[in-house]
Amino acid sequence: MLLVGIFLTLALNGCSTTATPIVSEWRNPVQTSGSFQRLMIGGPSGDVSVRRNFEDEFVTQLAAVGVNASPSYRYMPENDETNENNLKQAAQKARADGLLFMRSVKVEEKTNYPTVGPEISFGIFGSNAGAGWSGIPGSSGPYRYNEYTSETALYDLAKNELVWTGTLKTKEPTNVRAAIKSYVQTITKALAAQNLFPKK
Repeated sequence: MLLVGIFLTLALNGCSTTATPIVSEWRNPVQTSGSFQRLMIGGPSGDVSVRRNFEDEFVTQLAAVGVNASPSYRYMPENDETNENNLKQAAQKARADGLLFMRSVKVEEKTNYPTVGPEISFGIFGSNAGAGWSGIPGSSGPYRYNEYTSETALYDLAKNELVWTGTLKTKEPTNVRAAIKSYVQTITKALAAQNLFPKK
């Protein structure tokens, strides 16, 4: 359910003109550029329609940049958990050379305390606590919201090595389809910028 919540919260950014931002990313420095010709896509476990839409959107957007991708739901039961091991087995069936999938990291409950100027927000998740500055000037009182952190990982199946990861943080919900489109667009652009796709 956490990953479904992440997609719901992506919707605010998905409906805006600004793409969902990646807050951090890592690339394996020894990975060859243009490595992947065919990817297996793994969406979130739980809601079947969310998983299908996630995987299908990736297939569509990756095709536009010259990458052949397959949705995992065609190669494994929809009620199976989309963990790394299950997805790797599905990728072998599809003869994919790469695996791209999303996983949850954490959810934090945050409270914003409005002030005249910038406002401070506190986040708590388990034993972790943090604070950061943000601002909605003129707010009448404090309000709570959830902040979801998710990570998308790309694996080289032949080498069994992690190639790339990107972390996203998102807030409250509106439209799931717009959320998925924004998420996929952000990840696809990031991977292309890292030269991990073949040149068209």
